[in-house]
Parts: sequence; C-alpha cells; structure tokens
Amino acid sequence: MARTSNETVQQQGRMHLVSAFNTKQIGHVDCPGGGQVWVDGNILYIGHMRPPSGTTLVDISDPRNPKKVATIDVPPGWHSHKVRAQDGLMIINHERFGNAGPADFGGGLALYDTTRPAEPRLISKWITGGHGVHRYDYDGRYAYISPTADGYVGNIVMILDLIDPVNPIEIGRWWIPGQWTGGGEEYPWHDYVTPRCHHPLRMGDRLYVSYWHHGLFILDISDISKPKLVSHVNSSPSFPHPTHTCLPIPQPLKGRNIMVVADEDVAKLRPSPPAFTWIYDITDETNPLPISTFQVPGLDPDGEPQPPMTGCHQPSERFKGTIIPFAWFAQGLRLVDIADPFAPKEVGHFVPDGPEGAERSSSNDVTIDDRGIVYLIDRVRGVDIIETSVL
Repeated sequence: MARTSNETVQQQGRMHLVSAFNTKQIGHVDCPGGGQVWVDGNILYIGHMRPPSGTTLVDISDPRNPKKVATIDVPPGWHSHKVRAQDGLMIINHERFGNAGPADFGGGLALYDTTRPAEPRLISKWITGGHGVHRYDYDGRYAYISPTADGYVGNIVMILDLIDPVNPIEIGRWWIPGQWTGGGEEYPWHDYVTPRCHHPLRMGDRLYVSYWHHGLFILDISDISKPKLVSHVNSSPSFPHPTHTCLPIPQPLKGRNIMVVADEDVAKLRPSPPAFTWIYDITDETNPLPISTFQVPGLDPDGEPQPPMTGCHQPSERFKGTIIPFAWFAQGLRLVDIADPFAPKEVGHFVPDGPEGAERSSSNDVTIDDRGIVYLIDRVRGVDIIETSVL
C-alpha cells in the first residue's frame, strides 16, 4: 500500500502533486485551515485558525468518507484553534486573534458536552485575564494550560480541575520568577523576548513544559497544587528557534529515559536554517542532555537561512511504539522512528501540495486514531487522512 514516489492524486475536484513514502492518502476534509486535530471515538475534532471558523466535528467512522456533523463559530478578534476531547467532553481555547471584535467575549476555555456530536452543548466557560489560553493538555480530569493571567507578563503554567465541568477550578500555577510583576517581582527581560509558557504536557507526576524562547522546564507536580522546578534548559541563545513541545516517551529506549523536544520554525531571534527536533536523555532529570537531533533529509544543505515555516513545527501527542508523527510545516507529515534515540531516522512521509492560493503546504498539526490512521491539518485549508504501513 505504500507510495514511494511523487504521484498526482485527485482531491476535491482538482489535481494535487504529493510526495509519499510508506503512506497513502485515503480521505480529505475540505475545511478552513487550523491549529489542531484530535480524535475521540469516531469523531475528528478540528480547531480552526481564523475566525469566524471555530471548531468542526467530523464523523470518521469511514475515514474514506468523512462527514461533517457540527460547527461552532467564534466572533471576530478571537480564535479557538486548539481542541481536546475525551469521553464526551470537548475543551476548546479562546484566545485573542488581532484587535477587532468584542472584548467581553473573553479569553479562556469553553467546555462542551459532545455525547451527541451533531449537537454540541456548551457547559461552561472559564475566563482568564489578558489574551486567553494558547495550548493545553487534558488527562480526563485535569487540564494543564498556558494562559495569560492578570498581574503576570506573558503566559504561565496553570492546572485546572475539571471534575465538575460546570465549575472548573484552578488548583495550581507556576511561572518563571520575574513574570509576576503584579506581585512585586522585578522583571528582568527588558532586553529579551517576553516569557511565554507554550505547552505543558503531563506524564506521571511531572509536567514537561515548553517556554518558547525561554527553553524547556521539567516540573514536579507530585503535589499538584504546588508545582516545583526540577530542571531548565534553553537552547535559544545558540539556536534561535522557540521551543514548541516537550514530549516525554513513556518507555525507556536503550535503557535511557527520553524526551522529544521540537523547536518551531517561526519567530526566530535572527535569520537561521530551518528548525529541527532534539532528542534529550532525561534519565537524570535534573540535567537534561541532548543526545541527537533530527532534520528532514536534505532540508538544510548548507546552513544558510531559509524562510519561516520551512522546518519543524511539532510532534503528535499520540504515537505508537517508537514512531513519532510530526507536522513539519512545508515538509508535511514526517514519521520518525526513535527506537535508537542516538540515531533517529525517517520511516515514512506524506507531503501534500499547497492548498489553493498557497505556494506550499503548511502542515500545522497531526494526530492518530486507534486504527493507526493519521490526520494532518494544513494551516491554510484542509485535513488529509492518511494510511501508513509503519504504524
């Protein structure tokens, strides 16, 4: 079933040139572009990038024939480009997108009952100060979020208890000392990029937190109300890309505890080659150590600067075994095997042509379902549904 060369495929009435290896496109959702895709049961949840499109729910019982079942819009000036869902509860973010639109809409999280996916029902909205919530993790009870908050500069780490979705309750928060200017802390980054918690991910009693140009942090949440710093690393002074995602691997590889750290190919501190991903050894979690990197083969031939969104964006939070699906912006889907964490290797890819009106693809997020089917969303338009022989 694997495609191993460039092929032309029919998609929504027009022809697309794709490059594929160990992958095959089996379906497509034509929709506005987005920031995140997620699957729960037989529903694909799509968080869109630009208002008025907010969230779309798609029935993927037959992935070759996806059917939209519901949409939720947002007002101008706000977007809900992230979505998580589990057991009939859908969580979407509300975040400022430009300066237009109603200020009283408010940034935060909206919680929906999706037990009847064709009729999403708003349960509650949790409001925070400032621009709202960017990314988050959700484990069925707690949401680990990256909000702005009154009195703080930039986004911080916050933990919400959603056991009662009608009444979300904050139970813990953490920030880099200096962010809480409202509490009298001296702000030390007047000549550097504003601190910005980007994406907390939980495994066990740890949070693995990307903090944009302030690097990565590992937090101890054995007392979930009082996160404590375990360690911190920042590669930005030497490699000018922001840290996007810190993905811990649940099983040891070659006897080592491993974390995959993706830098995002945007907002560079200076012109540079495309961003890539790091593999860290966190066996001694107080001293995270980079042991290898992965870049799409041939993408950086000479170290010269290239346009933004040429390189890495992010890994899938869901994966099977040691093969991690990545959304690699203009390079589409990359399937990276880290069985040997000292020598990660690509075992498949799918690079779609750019959507109509775009010069190239801009693969923004990727996830998989229980069948091993891959869902790849473009930042501009559409979701490709992809079968692979390696998952």
